[in-house]
Amino acid sequence: MSENLRVNARFVIAESELSERFSRASGPGGQGVNTTSSRVELSFDVARSPSVPDDLRARLLARLSGKLVQGVLTVVASEHREQLANRRAARERLVALLRQAAAPPPKKRRPTKPTKGSQERRLASKKRRAQIKRTRRSWDD
Repeated sequence: MSENLRVNARFVIAESELSERFSRASGPGGQGVNTTSSRVELSFDVARSPSVPDDLRARLLARLSGKLVQGVLTVVASEHREQLANRRAARERLVALLRQAAAPPPKKRRPTKPTKGSQERRLASKKRRAQIKRTRRSWDD
């Protein structure tokens, strides 16, 4: 598993910056669940990592603020029975989270005016609806 994680073209995480912890997974699995440590906790220090470009660091810290504990992002994987598969799943999840957080902000919306035709259609439908309601009224003489 010793390979660097590529988040995007400018952001590559060295293997030495990742820390893994293994524990026994919960849930069904028979005797194997009691003996193998297949659950993986993968941690990456976003705040102090030299791999994170400085212009991205503030964006990552802001967007991941709810998932960070003292600047460290931790991802847990325990859906597979094998430790190796859970390690791969945790790395994929970490890359997906970082890629999403590092994405540039969306373009700002430029407000536009409704077209003349859409305004006329809206007013015409309002008049039709008002006419329908007017015909439903009872006339008491």
